[in-house]
Amino acid sequence: MADDPYFGDLFKAKAISDEDVNAAVDAYMADPTTGRFMIGEHPADLASAVARSPYAQSMLADPGIENASKRSAVRTAILLARPVKV
Repeated sequence: MADDPYFGDLFKAKAISDEDVNAAVDAYMADPTTGRFMIGEHPADLASAVARSPYAQSMLADPGIENASKRSAVRTAILLARPVKV
């Protein structure tokens, strides 16, 4: 694993679980301003992770997109982010 892994790398290495990632998605969906959030033992900035994803932003802004698809876009944005430095 890289010295500065993405959450996706941590997920593949089983350093974080599906439940950890789902909890992060739930937290973001409940409050899109959620900043600091622990994914397993790794700190994340959920609002920043999603804000950096044009795809997630477009999905979330479209009222015609189903919630499940929006959740999937948020999950992808989180998995493509890196833990924040403490």
